[in-house]
Amino acid sequence: MVRLEFDIALQYQVSDPSDFIFNLHAAQTTAQHVVAEQIWSNVPINPIICLDPHFGNRLMRARAPGGNLDIRYQATVDIRHALFDTATIAEIALEMLPPDVLPFLLPSRYCQSDRLGTVSSWEFGHLPKGYARVEAVRRWVQQRTRFAPGTTTSATTALDTLADKHGVCRDYAHLMIALCRALNIPARFVTGVDYGADPALGPADFHAYVEAYLSNRWYLFDPTDISPTTGLIRIGTGRDAADVSFATIFGNVRCGPPVVAIRAVVDSARGWVAPERTTYAVSTADTVLHTPALRLVCPPPAQVPLGAIPSSLLGRQYA
Repeated sequence: MVRLEFDIALQYQVSDPSDFIFNLHAAQTTAQHVVAEQIWSNVPINPIICLDPHFGNRLMRARAPGGNLDIRYQATVDIRHALFDTATIAEIALEMLPPDVLPFLLPSRYCQSDRLGTVSSWEFGHLPKGYARVEAVRRWVQQRTRFAPGTTTSATTALDTLADKHGVCRDYAHLMIALCRALNIPARFVTGVDYGADPALGPADFHAYVEAYLSNRWYLFDPTDISPTTGLIRIGTGRDAADVSFATIFGNVRCGPPVVAIRAVVDSARGWVAPERTTYAVSTADTVLHTPALRLVCPPPAQVPLGAIPSSLLGRQYA
């Protein structure tokens, strides 16, 4: 089992009272257990934690007054990874796909799979179906795309990344998802934070990766390949970035860069190991654990904790 601790700090300058929907809380699933978590604000924001009914993501809704707004979220999670021999993993015939998987075959805002049929067929149509074909898509996206922070925007789509051949993690993920869907392989977008990236790539940040549905499970793929798949923490899951941005803002607000820190807790006596690369297929059985939503009230004094959120609580988000 992997135990990871992470910290997210966000800063905003709010001109007028504004509304926020945050997607910062670690997902609570059958594979990822939130051991402890806490969130702070420097001003009263009266947050409401709730569950996104569409994708099961945990959301925090809040209204902030004018002025500086600081948000900080900390969590400890345990992740149990299911490992499988890649040679035994097959693609699923369309008529056998579960109904809840079908939406992840369709084009979406950033993943125009309906316009990538020719490319996907030319590059991957001749390959044997199965895990190896999805891995070939992941490797193709990684090898032809240059990791270049600051070269894309929130409007960049899979078609843009295909043409420009550069981007950041969300761009890699969008392109891989669109290509998989064009091959009739269900694929979805996952946001979170990651452990194990090369420090030379810059400070830690939010991360985006891909899940493909094969052999009746969702399997993890990171088209950037900057971190081991066993070092990925799930925050939000959706069709593309429009469903899972870490903050959706309604108002006149200036944003500072997020500050993210993550560390692995290693204790062999307790069975906690550091994330490491593996040749096996990795799956996190991510059935959402549904529990009632909770309303939390932020105390008036600045820099006072909002209070620990029970680990059994679920709540979701956009940025």
